[in-house]
Amino acid sequence: MSELVETGRSIVRRALERVGRGWSKMQERRPLSYDLLESDDAYLVVFDAPGVRGDDLNVTFLDHTVEVELDRFRDFYDGYEMLFPGRGISLSGSADLPRDANVTPEGANATLTRNGTLQVEIPKNDDARDVAVVEEDDIDEA
Repeated sequence: MSELVETGRSIVRRALERVGRGWSKMQERRPLSYDLLESDDAYLVVFDAPGVRGDDLNVTFLDHTVEVELDRFRDFYDGYEMLFPGRGISLSGSADLPRDANVTPEGANATLTRNGTLQVEIPKNDDARDVAVVEEDDIDEA
C-alpha cells in the first residue's frame, strides 16, 4: 500500500513541477507592469520588480523607450523541496515615452526600492522648456 501512495505522490510532484515551470515561462513572456508619470522636470517609469537585486538588472534607454531586463533568483530553504516553481526568473519590459518628449538620457537614474519596484527617472531636456512660441501674425512672409 505504501508503494502505491509513494507512486501517487511522485506523480503529483511531477505534475505540479511541470505546471509550475509552464506558469513560470508564461510569466517570463509577459512584459513587466509599469506606471509612467510626468513632472515639470522629468518622466518617471515605475516597474514591478519583486525579488530582484541591483546587480541582476539592466536598464537601457533607446529612441524614447526605457527597456528593462532583470533576473531574479529563488532562495533555497533547508528541509524544503520545490514543488511548484511558478515565479519567472528572467523578466523584461519596456515603456514608451511620448514621442514629443524632449528628454536626455544623461542624468537619468534608476532606483531599486526595498518593496520591489524599479524607478527610472529620465530628466527632460532643459531646452524643451525654453522654446519660444511664435504666432502666425509674427511670421514675415518671404
